[in-house]
Amino acid sequence: MAAGGRSEGFARIRSAAVVGIEAYPVDVEVSLARGLPAFDLVGLPGNATREARERVRAALGNSGFPFPLARITANLAPADLPKTGSHWDLPLAVGILVASGGVRPLARLDDVAFLGELSLDGTLRPVRGILAFAQAVRRAGVEAFVLPAENEREARLLGLTAFLARNLAEVAAFLERPRNFVSYKGGSDEAADAEGEAGDYADVYGHEDVKRALVVAAAGFHNVLLVGPPGSGKTMLLERLGTILPPLTPEESLEVSTIYDVAGLLNGSGLLRRRPFRAPHHTISPQGLVGGGSVPVPGEVTLAHRGVLFLDELLEFPPRLLDLLRQPLESGEVVLARARARVRYPARFLLAAATNPCPCGYFGFEDEVHACRCTSQEVGRYRNRLSGPLKDRFDILLEVPLPRYRDILDRRRTETSAEMAERVREAAARAARRLPDLPLPANGFLGPREVAQVVPLSPPLRAFLQELLVGLGLSARAVHKLLKVARTIADLEGEENVGEAHLLEAAALRREVI
Repeated sequence: MAAGGRSEGFARIRSAAVVGIEAYPVDVEVSLARGLPAFDLVGLPGNATREARERVRAALGNSGFPFPLARITANLAPADLPKTGSHWDLPLAVGILVASGGVRPLARLDDVAFLGELSLDGTLRPVRGILAFAQAVRRAGVEAFVLPAENEREARLLGLTAFLARNLAEVAAFLERPRNFVSYKGGSDEAADAEGEAGDYADVYGHEDVKRALVVAAAGFHNVLLVGPPGSGKTMLLERLGTILPPLTPEESLEVSTIYDVAGLLNGSGLLRRRPFRAPHHTISPQGLVGGGSVPVPGEVTLAHRGVLFLDELLEFPPRLLDLLRQPLESGEVVLARARARVRYPARFLLAAATNPCPCGYFGFEDEVHACRCTSQEVGRYRNRLSGPLKDRFDILLEVPLPRYRDILDRRRTETSAEMAERVREAAARAARRLPDLPLPANGFLGPREVAQVVPLSPPLRAFLQELLVGLGLSARAVHKLLKVARTIADLEGEENVGEAHLLEAAALRREVI
């Protein structure tokens, strides 16, 4: 039987390229012609992809296959799509074997996609991004894969039909006598956690009002800023925020796991089930925060997608770095423009931040033991690191005073994370039923039009809100955020409509703290 995509001196092999976190089908076309021996690789290959020529040459020779003495041209089509990574080694080697007649495949090559990095001795190394690759070539109608044996876990997770090879010789034998295709069922029960949270809110004594605010933040994905002196518990409270978020849905799990796989952070583990919790240090670079580089990679805001981005000691971050968050907080994505490509990364996350009120930490929180040592100029310079536009993007702003000694020593039973998470789950489910078409169905991501739909203002409620807003000096964005928080509070109470009590609590959660 003739093999599709092949003629004398030519072969076409199916594969895929990743741009951002999206993968696209790519045809690896290999042509052999008479002339001085050469190996040209075209189609916008990156550095690691261009180096495939040397790996493929050595792998073929060390696997017992003569490297053809011909002019070899390999084209990665479409030619205007950037190609990066080392997974092109296997499709290039297969293309050369087929085009040169080194192997004569019995099956149609158009029905199989090839991915894998080659060692110089012909051994196949695992590659990252399989979750994205598989989804791309499936959309192109390809259902079978040839993969490195060490990518078996990804094949199981996605329910692929795949031949898992340990080396190039096994791939060549498979081509001449197709066998050992395994159709995995998918949906493995194995699960992994994104870089995670630890602890339980039962460990936090006192601060019941702040815990209530964090339940509201988690239920609606509302950005939250806590301000307080050293030792007040700000970090401890926010580090546990991820423990009360609802688990990822199956669709969200696949999306987040694909991001981590492309970033090389899945490490062969199962699909992520818990929402990501990322806590970068204030010395992080702009590329580390929002993504980028000569070969763009996801940053922390994308790794926090559908989870929490926690910025401890917020005002220690450079102001220019903080202002990079404004666009993803508004649009839910990061757009990186490069000479060869325009890359989009999803970035819908809950921003949680904690900061001291001044350099010494006690401005506004003085007592008989602690006094602020900062001058007014020092306090002003410190607080000015947080720009007005970024501050305006926080839904909840609260002060966290030092806990009372009796709360610490009495150790009375407090609500656990599991109990708080159940209330969050019920409120989030109400919002999801009401907002099925949102990319992330949470009140924190409502636009002005959706806010008007889910928070109808009767004449009495409108008058009450107008009176409530007098003197607060809120921007139009902040007013919408207040309404969104009120909608989440109503969801937590199981109320169909937003009332005056919900608006009052929402206003109390947005204080002028810094």
